[in-house]
Amino acid sequence: MDINKLFKVPQLPSGSNKRRMPDNPTPEMLKKMRMDVSSGFPAGPPQETSASPAQNTSRAATVRDEDEDMEVGDRDFAPGGDADYFAEEDEEGRFYGGGLTGEQKDILNIFDKDIEEDVREDLDEMTMVGVRRLLTRFERAVNKNQNQRSKYPDDPTKFIDSEADLDAALKSLLPLAQSPVLAYPELVSSDSVARLIGLLSHENPDIVIDVVEVIHELTDEDVGNEAEDEEAEEGSREDALKTLIEGLLANSILELLVDNLKRLNETEESDRQGVFHILGIFENLVGFRPELSTELVSKTTLLQWLLSRIQSKSHEENRGYAAELLSILLQSNRANRLALGKLDGVEMFLKVLSQFRKRDPVDADETEFMENVFDSLCSTLGEPEVKKLFLDSEGVDLMVLMMKEKMQSRSRSIKVLDHAMSGPAGTACCETFVEALGLKNLFSTFMGKALKKQQKTQPEDTSHSLGIVSSLFSNLASDSPARIRLLAKFVENTYEKVDKLLEIRDAAQGRLRTVEKDIENEKKMLAEEGEEVGPGMEDLWYLQRLEGGLFTLQTVDYILAWVAMEDDGIRTHIQQMLRRKDKSLKDIVKTLEVYRDNVDENGAAAADGETSQKEILQNLILFLDAC
Repeated sequence: MDINKLFKVPQLPSGSNKRRMPDNPTPEMLKKMRMDVSSGFPAGPPQETSASPAQNTSRAATVRDEDEDMEVGDRDFAPGGDADYFAEEDEEGRFYGGGLTGEQKDILNIFDKDIEEDVREDLDEMTMVGVRRLLTRFERAVNKNQNQRSKYPDDPTKFIDSEADLDAALKSLLPLAQSPVLAYPELVSSDSVARLIGLLSHENPDIVIDVVEVIHELTDEDVGNEAEDEEAEEGSREDALKTLIEGLLANSILELLVDNLKRLNETEESDRQGVFHILGIFENLVGFRPELSTELVSKTTLLQWLLSRIQSKSHEENRGYAAELLSILLQSNRANRLALGKLDGVEMFLKVLSQFRKRDPVDADETEFMENVFDSLCSTLGEPEVKKLFLDSEGVDLMVLMMKEKMQSRSRSIKVLDHAMSGPAGTACCETFVEALGLKNLFSTFMGKALKKQQKTQPEDTSHSLGIVSSLFSNLASDSPARIRLLAKFVENTYEKVDKLLEIRDAAQGRLRTVEKDIENEKKMLAEEGEEVGPGMEDLWYLQRLEGGLFTLQTVDYILAWVAMEDDGIRTHIQQMLRRKDKSLKDIVKTLEVYRDNVDENGAAAADGETSQKEILQNLILFLDAC
């Protein structure tokens, strides 16, 4: 198509000496042309220039100015009789006509008014009567479309109109999310929810996408926030949303949505949006009822689809959303984690993450995707069975390789290793970590030597590095070569790593003192008000202390106690450094006593006949007390 031809004025029905526009007219020329023709006067004859005929290659036109007071009654000049040719014109003479004649516009306006007037009134009022009218129109549209499709299954021209009506009826349900307390119970009681879910099996994917969009909007966690105060007397929006979700689940929405994930073709924009909304529905449902995450994995093939989806080569929105949903489903859910292990999910995670070993994500979206995959892997490593799968898939080796690189994945790999090596089930991972020469890279990060000059060690990196060292001391066998290599790291370079531990300890104590002051002030306020402090408040305050530096302090003192017990030179150095600040090993003992009293064993170590974490702490306390 030649774009220049679009700016040429069509030929007028009569007259052979018409003015012709150049191929690329300016806005001023278009304006003059409109004024000249719409005034009703014929264009003046061309005026020849003084040049000879052979040299005369251009023509000049004379233009009559239109009288400002003259009414223009005839504008047949508009191409195709476009009714908006002149009405939609800006100051520079550009026009944006709709291509419709006045008669065509009138017909469409009458049609729109006839179809949508009642719907708009119902939405504006949003009363029970209005809601029921919308649902009745929706029911009629569904029934009509089903009848037409059953009568003429091989002739789309026979049911195309009913399909358009059904599309409009579905879109008219979107505003119901503004009044959930009023609309949702009626949606369920009138069986409209069942009809809506039934359309997820419709032959037309566009109708399915409409249904998905409606359900996504209706199940959003923020539905009805604007009108919540006004509807307080009729019930809470949470109760209404609960009613709707129960109605959706009763009609097998989970299975139908997963089936449509496989049906939609994401190379098409509309289908891609449909997939996005389906994932959004799953997030909405799990956010409202977390226990549904187990049902989603056990009763559908969603987990397989998500694992396959994150492995696509190119990154786009739905791939990122799939990774986010995976992290939600695996969080604090043992059944889902074990199910992922059976599907070789750990191997798939490692394959996806390996691409970030030597390159950083290209943008913020891909960075979020990478972090969600790392978080999903960390969640699954909370299970002993998955730690073995991680080890068998050479996950430890891959994370050590990532630690060597100065990419964004480096910090996340340290986090993964912290989760993999923790607990008695992490012993094998600890041994493999030392064999893979992970100690060098670990302590380089710990000391801040592996970073570029403009970078600083992140608090998360320090915390996870401490967690790894703590797990190594807990899990490596006494007098084993791996343990001796670990202890040697604290002796080299004149105990520089011990000094780093003491530095971290001082910073953690400073943060903890601030939290302790806040807790004391809160206790005084409760005492003045005559309120008793129950076990619940004590637990809450303990959690505040952990977040405020106590967790770091406990981990550091645990490591210091181990190195002090196993090496006399290190113990003497620790005592000297503590005395400079009027402290002693007794301060470390106090920290370990609090740690011991709050350890939650869950019987994990006792089952294997191993020494429990509480017993380890008690032995360390006894040794330090004797020093």
